[in-house]
This record gives sequence, structure tokens and C-alpha cells, in this order.
Amino acid sequence: MNKPFLEYEQVETGPNPTVSVIWMHGIGDHGSSFVPLVPEFDLTGCPPIRFIFPHAIERPVTANGGYEMSAWFDIFGSFADERVEDGEGVNQSREWIEQLIAQEKSRGIAANKIFLAGFSQGCAMALETGLRYPEKLAGVIGLSGYIPQLGGFRERYNSANKDVPVFFAHGTQDEVVPISRARDALDVLTELGQKVEWHEYQMPHTLCMPEIIDISAWLRKQLA
Repeated sequence: MNKPFLEYEQVETGPNPTVSVIWMHGIGDHGSSFVPLVPEFDLTGCPPIRFIFPHAIERPVTANGGYEMSAWFDIFGSFADERVEDGEGVNQSREWIEQLIAQEKSRGIAANKIFLAGFSQGCAMALETGLRYPEKLAGVIGLSGYIPQLGGFRERYNSANKDVPVFFAHGTQDEVVPISRARDALDVLTELGQKVEWHEYQMPHTLCMPEIIDISAWLRKQLA
């Protein structure tokens, strides 16, 4: 296949990986920021995993005064406002992430051994891409984020991923993405019959060690 559009960092936990995790960063960040997370995970007993950390493109962000920054899609107002969201940007980034999925499949990783993960805006892309994908994936990890354009998600949802496990977590003190947006997404996923493991942590818009421990346990369970 052609080279994927998105540049990325790559970390492998052992030779000849049989599992891939594609992990999307938050707005204004970079894929390499999450590379140091890999050694923090307790993946005892898991097969070798290839972690892919793509970098979003630089684009003008309306909420940032139109200045360019790394973003998966534009933010018109705030993360609290879901009435008007950049559906075109979401779809563009979703297609680029699907190119990374296709790359991993071409490298011998089956779709049902590919996880999508993300933080904040990256969480939005992991949930949107993972649960619209036409094949069953291994799982989705959504951290401190939400589902974009939630009102139309039921129509975009692909039932091929109905049995895909989802790890969904949020901080109760999140000052950037209100936890209400994640809870609203959780309600829709529950209504659709999705298998969601929900966690809340006493933290702001960040990650914490209890969360990393819980993600590790969840990954070990999926790969047992």
C-alpha cells in the first residue's frame, strides 16, 4: 500500500509484534509525547505489541484565534459546545487513521488485533474511527474525551464493532472537556449495546497512575 499520510512514532515491546495499538494525542500536542507511556504499562503475559503514535497535522484552530496548531479537527468554540463541530475535519482525520490501520494489516496484524486509543481530541478520533470501522477491531481506549457530533453517531455507528470492548475514562475535575460530554457518549454507547468499561478518576485534564494501572489490566484481559 502507499505510505500513510500521517507521520508517526513507533515503539515495539518485542520482536515480531502480533498486536498494534494506534494512539492519538490531544490538540496542540504531538505523538511523541505519549511514547514514554509504553514502559509505564504492565503488559506481563501479553504478546509483543507495536505502538503507533501518529502526529495530527497543523491547522488553524478557531478557538485559538485561528492560529495553527496540531489538531485532528477544528474547534469552533469550546469542548463544551457540541452544537457546531468540524465534521469535515473529523472525517479527514478518520480516513488518515484508517490508512494506519490498513498499514498494520499489510504488516500482518489482523484487524481484530488492532486497538485504537486516544486522549482528549485523540479520544474523540479513537471512538469515532474505531466504532465506525467496517471490521471488528481489538478494542478502543478513550481517555478524557468524547464522541464528536454525538447527535448523529447512531447513524454513523457500524454494528461490526458492537462486540468490541471499550475502555472509557475521564477525570471528575476536568476543566477542558466537561465530564458531562463523556457521560453523554457513554449513555449512547450503552444504548447501542456496546461493551464499555467506564472509569472516573479524581483528576483534571490529564492521565494518572491509577488510570495507567487500569489500562494495563484491561489490555492484559483483552490479550489473555
